[in-house]
Amino acid sequence: MQLYINTYGTYLHIKDQMFEIRIKNENKTWDKHYFSAKKVKTIVLSQGTALSSAAVKLAVTNNIDILFVERDGQPIGRVWHSKLGSTTRIRKEQLIASLNQEALKVVKEWIVAKIDNEINFIKKLKKHRKQHAKYLDDKIEKMQAINVSVSQIEAENISSVAENIRGLEGTSGRLFFETLNFVMPGEYKFNGRSSRPAKNSFNAFLNYSFGILYSKIEKSLIIAGLDPYLGYLHRDDYNQLSFVFDFIEPYRIYAIEVIFKLFSGKKVNKSHTDKITNGVSLNKEGKELLIEAYNNFMDTDTIRYKGRNQTRNNTIQADAHSYANSLIKNNNNAEDVSKIFEL
Repeated sequence: MQLYINTYGTYLHIKDQMFEIRIKNENKTWDKHYFSAKKVKTIVLSQGTALSSAAVKLAVTNNIDILFVERDGQPIGRVWHSKLGSTTRIRKEQLIASLNQEALKVVKEWIVAKIDNEINFIKKLKKHRKQHAKYLDDKIEKMQAINVSVSQIEAENISSVAENIRGLEGTSGRLFFETLNFVMPGEYKFNGRSSRPAKNSFNAFLNYSFGILYSKIEKSLIIAGLDPYLGYLHRDDYNQLSFVFDFIEPYRIYAIEVIFKLFSGKKVNKSHTDKITNGVSLNKEGKELLIEAYNNFMDTDTIRYKGRNQTRNNTIQADAHSYANSLIKNNNNAEDVSKIFEL
């Protein structure tokens, strides 16, 4: 399970080798909840919460990562054990791959998969919205054309075509969110994507959902032995998790689908968000609604994956391991090592 601690004043510590969460109730006494370290995978804490050093030690000992997040769900730091997660050879091969056609090949695959997922989502929407068939077909056709353009890009390395790929992906993303807005119930319509701050409740929910997914992707990469900072498509800006932003692309649809279901099912109301400067933010009730739906979708519901029923979270970890292994198995890059030292 994942523990999300976002109630102001909540304290996490240890009792009898179990996590004890103390939450002050209306009577100003403590409600206490206990969780076995053997059953916890991740602990997520937002601002206004606290934990003891003993809780940190128990988490590290049991390979439980502790994640600190902003109010909008964006990760700002994590406590993780000092083990690398796998062989350093994987990271060496990742660096070499970033300088040759391997990076371009895999980025094209991830972007095409992302757009395909969005197209398939629109096709599912079309089944129950036949009155919008013409509009939806037009969006599908345009996005399919973009996917063809991405798949046909050729170059010696990704750096020379990265801007082109990002532009095509961005155009497809705008078409997709225009489609979601078009079919959204009237009171939930939104005017494009907005991040920090979110301009409306849909974007507030979606940003928080993406924040949870970013954390999952980073953890999966670390466990698989991949470097979350060594990106292919996204820029190597200071302290930026570039490879997280690369690898996440095919899985963004998971975060989007959770939020779309909440809004299209009219589960969200004004009590789930608070107004902040120039935007809105999820409050305690909104986060609880989202986290329950997100965890059910990612950790409880299963999908068919490589002949087996798997949770969506498990497929992400499996794909991270699969890509890490492919870097080692397809080690035909020895000649490119010299390029690293010429930079």
